[in-house]
Amino acid sequence: MVGERDIDDLPKNAANYTALTSLWFLDRAALVHPNRNSVIHGSVRYTWLQTYQRCRRLASALSNRSVGFGSTVAVIAPNVPAIYEAHFGVPMAGAVINPVNIRLNAQTVAFLLEHSSAAVVMVDQEFFPLAEEALKIWANNTKSNFRSPLLIVIADESCDPKSLKYALGRGALDYEKFLETGDPEFAWKPPEDEWHSIALGYTSGTTASPKGVVLHHRGAYLMSLSYALAWGMNEGAVYLWTLPMFHCNGWCFPWTLAALCGTSICLRQVTAKAVYSAIANQGVTHFCAAPVVLNTIVNASPDETTLPLPRLVHVMTAGAAPPPSLLSAMSRLGFRVAHTYGLSETYGPSTVCAWKPEWDSLPQETQARLHARQGVRYIALEGLDIVNTKDMTPVPADGTTVGEIVLRGNAVMKGYLKNPKANAEAFANGWFHSGDLGVKHPDGYIEVKDRSKDIIISGGENISSVEIENVLYAHPKILEASVVARPDERWGESPCAFVTLKPGIDKSTEQRLAEDITQFCRSKMPAYWVPKSIVFGPLPKTATGKVQKHLLRAKAKEMGVMGPVKKSRL
Repeated sequence: MVGERDIDDLPKNAANYTALTSLWFLDRAALVHPNRNSVIHGSVRYTWLQTYQRCRRLASALSNRSVGFGSTVAVIAPNVPAIYEAHFGVPMAGAVINPVNIRLNAQTVAFLLEHSSAAVVMVDQEFFPLAEEALKIWANNTKSNFRSPLLIVIADESCDPKSLKYALGRGALDYEKFLETGDPEFAWKPPEDEWHSIALGYTSGTTASPKGVVLHHRGAYLMSLSYALAWGMNEGAVYLWTLPMFHCNGWCFPWTLAALCGTSICLRQVTAKAVYSAIANQGVTHFCAAPVVLNTIVNASPDETTLPLPRLVHVMTAGAAPPPSLLSAMSRLGFRVAHTYGLSETYGPSTVCAWKPEWDSLPQETQARLHARQGVRYIALEGLDIVNTKDMTPVPADGTTVGEIVLRGNAVMKGYLKNPKANAEAFANGWFHSGDLGVKHPDGYIEVKDRSKDIIISGGENISSVEIENVLYAHPKILEASVVARPDERWGESPCAFVTLKPGIDKSTEQRLAEDITQFCRSKMPAYWVPKSIVFGPLPKTATGKVQKHLLRAKAKEMGVMGPVKKSRL
């Protein structure tokens, strides 16, 4: 019948449809609160209008260099204003931002730059030698096919001026001068399609090489708002950057802060004293941190703290399951902790242990136990379940039956860059497979019971045991090696290496060998990957010769918790 479908046939047009993108948040913040502080870092202060102009300058300057749709811009920097600006300026140019973990070694950074075909490398002056070495490795790997990316160095008043002079002498462009080449009124455009990529991040996972996680504008927009809603974060919040912006794009909070017209307090070096000082002197209301940071805050010495807190401070934690005792200790100090769970592939945290008012009357021990669960899906995540790994059927909500945590919806990545095999595995049966095991309680809240077999989560960062094992096997005196996580008081987990020596090696020199192996590892991998525990002896195996890692994990747990490093700086 004519006209039956008219209600569905109304077309999209420029007046009623635009692709979702979190870039609009910055445009609005500059309009609503042009004079409010947007970013504070030491003596540097920018307003929202200034930040908007600086981001437009960056987009314009990149566009002038033909950096746009399809281009990737790598940013190697700690929490400084430039990496915040790059989260807007880079996609405003149509390009994709790739924040790089500053704790990686040059070999790994070289892989990331080459794999992503980085057109631009923005690097903080302290980490210029890392970038320079990575570019040399990339050039040697590709020989005549190598095209050097545009190299931009970010100056910081807290760093040694000599490092900036060195970088400029090596041909790098000064970031501030680069911005001057751009137009503060640059007419940026939103993406034509919200499925277009906004960010690229790398995760080691359980493979020998890092996997590139590609995120889209739609997901960044929805998750930015979802975080604020789930956390009860208000307009004008003052946010302390203890969480690295290079980690899952700071869990989307660069964009969230713009949506809320809040203020970012940049923290280059995270210490308990710096956190307490920012709370006392800069009006901090919110911050995110892995449990390792919370542990530092709880165990801070009296001269590092400013207690009692001047106001209720909201904290979001993820990266590893925090023990109930830690959550209770934070609460006693005056912090309100939101416990979340997620992955790089889900824009960071995507489930939250949503607190129920009726829990307030329960005993504190019970509250802590309930709070330690990973909870329910975020508003922008449409699907979350725990399933039988064999047939994908949901496990019963009994709190005991273990299955795999699976997710789906707008909060799931586009996929892994140039890795169809990994994509097929990750998206099998219409769900994203986390690789993590958990249970579902009668109230629908999930709880992680075991992390992925090969992943060690240390200080909120993923470490691949396979990659550590590959290095250990290269040691001339090691016959076999297997690496698992050992509970660590400071870092949550730390790598524990079980090693079998080659025949004829004098076992009486194990202490000296352990020191030699440690030094060997330090020369081959990031410092935080180096095993903190080395155990010598035969490895338990199945009849087919496969190492029984579950027995090694039990042994590592039996060895007890590694004691804290006597330093307050992370």
